[in-house]
Amino acid sequence: MKIVLPTMWVPLFGTGALTMLIGNIEHAENASPKLLFLSAWIAGAIFVYWSCVRLKAVSVDKHYLYVSNYLKEIVIPLSEIEDVTENKWINIHPVTVHLKSGSEFGQRIVFMPTVRFFGFGSHPVVNELKGLARAHAASRKYW
Repeated sequence: MKIVLPTMWVPLFGTGALTMLIGNIEHAENASPKLLFLSAWIAGAIFVYWSCVRLKAVSVDKHYLYVSNYLKEIVIPLSEIEDVTENKWINIHPVTVHLKSGSEFGQRIVFMPTVRFFGFGSHPVVNELKGLARAHAASRKYW
């Protein structure tokens, strides 16, 4: 989702949109569908960037959250997690980890959880991360 879809969709759809716009430009009566196609490509490219390119690879153990952008990996203590939310309206159900303070990847880490077929309700990883963060924050208060 992070690499293949954007590198395939944006240039291929863009080539089609630009070819359609530039080709046969003297026929002004066909400009409206061409501009609509170009607008769809621009809007689609923005959506693909927003939904795919910003995704990170995330793994967790009992103490840390490991976050990678496939070039670099950082380690975030679970006590830094402020909240975990999920966007159920997008088909990949991206999960956002909201941090108390910023990291090298920002204050929000967005990742795509494992796919659940016929999964209803919130993805289990959301409650799992919330529970780990609460448990880790509670154990830190007594140190």
